[in-house]
Amino acid sequence: MMNHNYFVYILTNKNKTVVYTGVTNDLEVRLRQHKENKENKFAFTKKYNCYYLVYFERFEYIDYAIEREKEINGWTREKKNALIELKNENWDFLNDLIAEE
Repeated sequence: MMNHNYFVYILTNKNKTVVYTGVTNDLEVRLRQHKENKENKFAFTKKYNCYYLVYFERFEYIDYAIEREKEINGWTREKKNALIELKNENWDFLNDLIAEE
């Protein structure tokens, strides 16, 4: 049986003033899409240059990933910051780490 990979991820901008939470089945491709963002010039990530990965979680089932994304989206900014800092205390940009895997 094949394993599936779905990711809930959090992006920020260079100054770390905004956060965006999303879900995808291909994190590397999705990060590239956010950075290039040619489709929708009004998208949140385009508007705020929000394409720096600071957090992600992997799930085997899409339903769990979607549920988790919705949960995180309902949180306050303070709670999202705390989640990020559990795994990435310094808010390092993880984009290059994903491209290497």
